[in-house]
Amino acid sequence: MKKIISASILSADFARLGEETQQALKAGIDSIHFDVMDHHFVPNLSFGPLVCHALRKAGIQASIDVHLMVENPEYFIAPFAKAGANLLTFHPETVPHVEKTLQKIADAGLKTGLAFNPEHSVTIAPEIIQRVDLILLMSVNPGFSGQLFLESSLDKIAHMRHELDRLKATAMLGIDGGIKISNIGKAAKAGADFFVVGSGLFHTNNYQHTIAALRQELKTASKPNKQ
Repeated sequence: MKKIISASILSADFARLGEETQQALKAGIDSIHFDVMDHHFVPNLSFGPLVCHALRKAGIQASIDVHLMVENPEYFIAPFAKAGANLLTFHPETVPHVEKTLQKIADAGLKTGLAFNPEHSVTIAPEIIQRVDLILLMSVNPGFSGQLFLESSLDKIAHMRHELDRLKATAMLGIDGGIKISNIGKAAKAGADFFVVGSGLFHTNNYQHTIAALRQELKTASKPNKQ
């Protein structure tokens, strides 16, 4: 499976968001990641569907995956579908019926994802694993950009990779939070194949060099260990 790098625009310069996004795409990212915060589920407040619509209007054609860190994710399904999003991820504890919310997202024409905070164990029924497109593990406490990667996340990645392989599931296994050149290889070796990179990209001086270095780490991680 191809390793996907998604750039979190929460770490971008919002005064130059269109330009920043275009530069990241030219540097070789695969998709754009939206961190949507409502000042309730997490302490911060970020942005919503209007920013997604603005990027589409500006000619951005890359896949946009939306991570809803909100108390009522169902309120955002139709607006983000209309704004041009491609994938919608929510936290299962924010809805009374996970399967119903997944179905509403799919009915809106979007791919589906489930996200899990660091303090939560990752327990997903096999029938739900089989119907989601992305399982996103948080490797920082959600709400703010620029946090350090939690090394304990590696065990969660390995556990979830085992489950996905055991069930022969096709869902991507994502990691989000503190991903940089120094640790993306470890996350890949543990079993992740979808990497959200924020400050690890947008706070560097040369996006092309950064993406090339990230890709090299992923390539190295994919090589079998020598006996």
